[in-house]
Amino acid sequence: MKMNLEIRPILSALLRSKTGAILVAIQVAISLAILVNAVYIVNQRLAVVARPSGVAAENEVFSVGIDNRKLDDHAAQIAMQKQDEATMRAVPGVASVIRSSQSPLSRSGSTTSIALERKQTSASAHVSYYMTGDSAIKHWGLKLVEGRDFNPGEYLEIDQSSSKEFVDVVIITKALSQKLFPGEASAIGKTIYFGLGDDAEATRVIGVVERLQTHGANKGSKGEESVILPIRMSNNPYAIFSVRTETGQRDKVMKDVDVALRAASAAPIIVKTRSMEDDRRKRYRADNGLAWMLIAVCVLLLLVTASGIVGISSLWVTQRRKHIGVRRALGARRIDILRYFVTENLMITSFGIGCGLALAIALNQLLVSKLELTKLPTPYLLGGSVIFWILGIIAVVGPAARAASISPATATRST
Repeated sequence: MKMNLEIRPILSALLRSKTGAILVAIQVAISLAILVNAVYIVNQRLAVVARPSGVAAENEVFSVGIDNRKLDDHAAQIAMQKQDEATMRAVPGVASVIRSSQSPLSRSGSTTSIALERKQTSASAHVSYYMTGDSAIKHWGLKLVEGRDFNPGEYLEIDQSSSKEFVDVVIITKALSQKLFPGEASAIGKTIYFGLGDDAEATRVIGVVERLQTHGANKGSKGEESVILPIRMSNNPYAIFSVRTETGQRDKVMKDVDVALRAASAAPIIVKTRSMEDDRRKRYRADNGLAWMLIAVCVLLLLVTASGIVGISSLWVTQRRKHIGVRRALGARRIDILRYFVTENLMITSFGIGCGLALAIALNQLLVSKLELTKLPTPYLLGGSVIFWILGIIAVVGPAARAASISPATATRST
C-alpha cells in the first residue's frame, strides 16, 4: 500500500477524532518554542561562563588580602607592602607577586569614568582600573597586542589621602580601545582623561592588551573595558596582592603564604586568600545555575511530550483494534500498520512543529526586547524541529508495533 494512498484515510480518521491530535500538536508547539529558546539561552550563558579573563593559567593564581595594618606614614606603608611581597616571594612554589588594587572576576573593586576631552559632560566609558606596583602583563600573562609595557621609572608611589600626583601613561584593553577609538588603526599615543571637567587627569596610552576582564566581569564587551595604571598606592585600608604559583602547587602555597605573612608580622593581622578559580565559580554561579535549570526543563519537556504521544497513540490503538483487524484480514502487512501510525504521528507532529516555530520566534522577540538577547539563529529552529520529528517517531514506535502485532481474529472478536 503506497504512502500517498494512506494520507486521505489518516486525515479522515484525525478529523473524526480531533481532540487528541490537537492536544498533541499543541504540546509539541509549546515544547518546541520553549526548548529552542532555552537551549539558546543555555549556550549563551555557558559561552559567558567560559570566556577567557585574559589571565594565563588561572588555576595558578590567587589573591591575598591583608588587613589591620595601623600605619599612617606613606613611606612606612609602601615599605610594608614591599616587605609583604618579599615574604611571599620567599615561600617555596611562588613564581611572582604583585601589589594590585583589585583582581579580575573578584566582584570587588573600583570603576572610573573615561573621556576623550575635558569639555565632555558625559563619559565615553566607565572602566575597571587596576593599579599595580609591578608588571601586570608579566605576572598575569596578558597578551600585549600593541605598544609596550611600563618602564620601571613610570611606576609611581602615591599617597591617595593627600597627593594630587597622577600617572602620565596607561595600558588599556582591546575592547576599550575599540570603544574609544572606533575605526582607528591604533590607540597608541592617544590621550584619554580620567574624570570629567577641568580636573580630569590626562594620560597617554602606551599599550593595548588583548583582554583583561573587569572585576565585575560584566556581560558583553563591557566586561573587558579595563585600564592598568602603574601606581603603588598607600593609605588603602585593605592591601591586595596577586600571587602566581608554580604549576600544581597553588593550594599548598596558599596555606604557606598565610602562615608566612602571620609569622613575619609583629602585630596580629587578618589574612584572606582566595583562588581565581573560586572567583570565577562565584561570579558565574547564577549563570551556571540558570543553565542547569533550563537543561532540566528541556529534558522534562521532552519526556512529557514523548509521554503524551505514547499515551495518545496507545489510546488510538485500543480504539481501532477492529479497524486494524479488518485491514489485516484484507491483506495489510505488519509494516503497513506500523507505517500507518508513524505517518499519522508525523502529520500531527509536523503541524505542531509549524506552530511551534512561529511561537518560538515570537517568544524570542519578547526575550530580545526584555532581556537584551540576540535574535534566535536559524540552526536552533531547524535543530529543534528535527529533534521533535525524531522524538515523535520514537514515541509512536511502541504503540504502533503493538498494533501491528494484533492478529485479525483477535482484533475482530466481539467483546
